[in-house]
Amino acid sequence: MTTETSPKTELVTEVTPDWEPPMPPTDLIFDDGELLESKRHRMAMNLLIDSLYQHWSDRSDFFAGGNMFIYYSSTQARNRDYKGPDFFVVLDVDGKTDRQGWVVWEEEGRYPD
Repeated sequence: MTTETSPKTELVTEVTPDWEPPMPPTDLIFDDGELLESKRHRMAMNLLIDSLYQHWSDRSDFFAGGNMFIYYSSTQARNRDYKGPDFFVVLDVDGKTDRQGWVVWEEEGRYPD
């Protein structure tokens, strides 16, 4: 629906109901400075991630990470309410993209599987 305001200008009053405003850029923290519990813990996490990449070596449509922050919302980021899980995987995404963490609104709304 449009309304004429002058011969050259139209005012658009129709709003698309599915449209959501984009998340504003934020300065996200990707390192809390906390070490893993032990060297063995780090090795186990890396073994799990490396094993998955080896098993799916013919695929490039997933991302596996560990000890990385996952940001679900801007509220979570503002409240600094985050921790990095030891392991997570996201399917059906570009696995060749380097990431410092998983930011849902920068990943087209994709959450870890």
